[in-house]
Amino acid sequence: QVQLVESGGGLVQPGGSLRLSCAASGFTFSRYAMSWYRQAPGKERELVAVISSGTGWTNYADSVKGRFTISRDNFKNTVSLQMNTLKFEDTAVYYCKASWGDYGIEHWGQGTQVTVSS
Repeated sequence: QVQLVESGGGLVQPGGSLRLSCAASGFTFSRYAMSWYRQAPGKERELVAVISSGTGWTNYADSVKGRFTISRDNFKNTVSLQMNTLKFEDTAVYYCKASWGDYGIEHWGQGTQVTVSS
């Protein structure tokens, strides 16, 4: 069965850092582009960062550019999101997504809570 399991969320003070991880199983991980999304209460789910399946090309939302870094390890079937200089506005549930665009296939994780508070 396809599974994406996020971990690493928690409570952190403004200006602090967290590293989120997503462990994948049940599909050929290296073929998929990987993304992180987030959703705050009462708001739409938004794309945070993307990393491609082959070259490792990345892209980020303007709100996190320069603070967050996405990376992947195709040997361990994991994707990570390093989050630095966290702000109150970063508080949300963060979701891992796998995408195989040529075949219209998408898989989602269950989400992990990140709370930035003093």
